[in-house]
Amino acid sequence: MPLAISFELSDRDLEHFHSAIKAAGATAGAKSTEEIVGAASQLLEEANKVALPDFILQRLDKLDALIAMVRDEGWALGDEDRKHVLSALVYFADPADIIPDNVPVLGYFDDAIAIEICVTELKHELDAYEEFCEFRQGEATRRGLNPASVGRADWLDSRRDELQDRMHRRRNRDAGGTGYGDSSGYARAGYTSAWRPGMLRVR
Repeated sequence: MPLAISFELSDRDLEHFHSAIKAAGATAGAKSTEEIVGAASQLLEEANKVALPDFILQRLDKLDALIAMVRDEGWALGDEDRKHVLSALVYFADPADIIPDNVPVLGYFDDAIAIEICVTELKHELDAYEEFCEFRQGEATRRGLNPASVGRADWLDSRRDELQDRMHRRRNRDAGGTGYGDSSGYARAGYTSAWRPGMLRVR
């Protein structure tokens, strides 16, 4: 029988994690895109080898979506947008985890919280990317194509540009507020069944 457990992070708790993420950024600041994405991918590879609770897997799926955004040839993020996503992923390139990942189950707990913070900050990016994946999946199916093989097809251009433009407008709108934006939509991100170049087992 499922058991619902909820908890709220206080301002002090959030500051603790934001400090850890900031410290990770300073430590990993010299790392390349490949090193940052590779370290985050390694976390997912290790997660695929063990049985984890659903609440952690659901958040790792969001990390999988963030990594896919950077790797996805069809989504083709510009340099500034790519840096924006990498600044969130950099925490996972720091070996000095709050809880070491080799601690069974609990080792992923701090990662799950860090992912939740990152997803809140990148909700517009993730929402736009999810819609893009769904569009690509639908159009590829209609055209009798495998979505994994379409790359930067011309018929993706206008929809991608439209979604990225909306992403920029919403992010700029929220920049004048708390810095986190409206969190009401972030739970949607990462749960599309459409193809993306991800690696998490649960997909």
